[in-house]
Amino acid sequence: MVKYRKRLLAATAAIAMAASLAACGGGSDGENPASGSSNEPGAEGTAGGTLYYYIYAPYEHVDPQRTYVGVELTNFRRTIYRSLVAFPISTDAETANTPVPDLATDTGTDADGGKTWSYTIKDGVKWEDGQPITCEDFKYGASRVFATDVITGGPNYLLSYLDVPTDKSTGLPIYTGPYNSTPEGQAAFDKAITCDGNTITYHFNKPWPDFPLAVAGLSMMDPYRQDKDQGAKSNYQMFSNGPYRIEGSTWNKNKGATFVRNENYDASTDSTDIRMALPDQIEFNVGQTTETIYDQLIQDSGDAQYAVTSQRVPPAYYSQIVGDVESRSVLVASPYVDYLVPNFRVLDNPAVREALKVSTNTTAWINAGGGEKAYAPAESIVNPAVVGYQDNPAFSGPQEGDPAAAKQILEDAGVQMPYPLKFTYPSSETADKQAAALKETWDKAGFDVTLDGLGDTYYDVVQQPDKDSSVMWAGWGSDWPSAITVTPPLFDSRPNLTANSDGQDYGAYKSDKFNALVDQAANAATLDEQTAALQEADKVLGEDVAYIPLEIAQFFFLHGSKVTGYTNTPASSMYPDLGPIGVEQ
Repeated sequence: MVKYRKRLLAATAAIAMAASLAACGGGSDGENPASGSSNEPGAEGTAGGTLYYYIYAPYEHVDPQRTYVGVELTNFRRTIYRSLVAFPISTDAETANTPVPDLATDTGTDADGGKTWSYTIKDGVKWEDGQPITCEDFKYGASRVFATDVITGGPNYLLSYLDVPTDKSTGLPIYTGPYNSTPEGQAAFDKAITCDGNTITYHFNKPWPDFPLAVAGLSMMDPYRQDKDQGAKSNYQMFSNGPYRIEGSTWNKNKGATFVRNENYDASTDSTDIRMALPDQIEFNVGQTTETIYDQLIQDSGDAQYAVTSQRVPPAYYSQIVGDVESRSVLVASPYVDYLVPNFRVLDNPAVREALKVSTNTTAWINAGGGEKAYAPAESIVNPAVVGYQDNPAFSGPQEGDPAAAKQILEDAGVQMPYPLKFTYPSSETADKQAAALKETWDKAGFDVTLDGLGDTYYDVVQQPDKDSSVMWAGWGSDWPSAITVTPPLFDSRPNLTANSDGQDYGAYKSDKFNALVDQAANAATLDEQTAALQEADKVLGEDVAYIPLEIAQFFFLHGSKVTGYTNTPASSMYPDLGPIGVEQ
């Protein structure tokens, strides 16, 4: 375990960004390289008061087993939800990416070469109603991941790793979750996860040497009380075991929520290395546009003095980030790569996908989003900070795109032109400009592009199997610092594609060749062998045009003048880390 960690960190330690939290993240608002605020956690945070957190787009999930966006994971893991182990508050790459005990007494004991992991739960840890957190709560939380028809949108690694037989007809585990599983499936699950008092043991079908990293980075293994489970209706319910609880019990999708102190939280069972829990309240304010948020933050009056945001500074506001305002800004490199996903159900002709790739003007997209102040070019879906990174040769063409060459490809393929193309993306003022920039070159190539900007919800839409989108925007960061958490969860069709959801495989990509390389990587005896298989798998994705890289996002943020201890860490996916942040009294 330790040796494996150090090998991973060797590739990331020199970079101010490490991708320890996941997922569908990124964004299309711009940034600025100016930086005034210190990004080092310190003792300057103060207790008490109310912190305001400004959010533009509604969160699609707050259920721990369904949460898979970096900013949501970090916000809830520092406040409402605790896990067996957690990543600490630190800007040092090695420290930040080394799990520490949270609800467990240590970071886990492995056996059988990493195929078995055991954890003992601490005494005295409780739910918000005072009941103890049990081994059975952890087992039940893991069981929900298998209900792919109910608990959708979250990480699905357990479906591939847990030692549960698969159904030959579907390729999915015979255990289908706690709501409608067969006796045979239930028995298999009960054998794969066992409880002995306060000790929980997980049995996997292949080595999972970095399982503690998965537990620390994601919430799929978090405990869940069975008597609180309403299945899909639990999506916006929150039941706390952390230092805060939600006022009421329901997160308002369009407004947010207020977090207040959890009276049954015992700080002696926790660590300030993970969460300091300084504000008395945290008010999450959802629905204001990015421009409205930055008007308030720049003016720095009223509640905005005590506010942070996960929204990036819009390019049109760059010129206002000067003087005292600049001293409240920070630029950090994000762990996210933004990319395009062709829908294989709609663009089933390889020549059409190739023409789409050849005519994609990533330079125009970057410029419309703020230029080099906001993005760096990308030549793979894997972030360069992840171990095993290499440029994908399929994307070595001109970044400006070549519409003439793309048009020739379409003509040679004999398809009807102009070829209809529907581009689905999360709408914002900046993203709309970026989408229009892509449309211009695509139209020149012989496509007839319809822009489909979505507002209130996004991933729930692009995960639907019956969507009519031709190509979609997405963003991703590794779930922990390895490419095994990038291409397999995004493009392995077996755990992703079900009757009710495309999971993270938004484009419904299916390839036996790719899946075989994923299996080779997952069963590799060494990290070098794993890396080699994943590099070949990425080449297959490029040849099939399963994705088109757009750029590597950077984060340019501003916060209020009364915010203390402001920090962006690998554990927070470089968003504001609520672990050390407080407000002046």
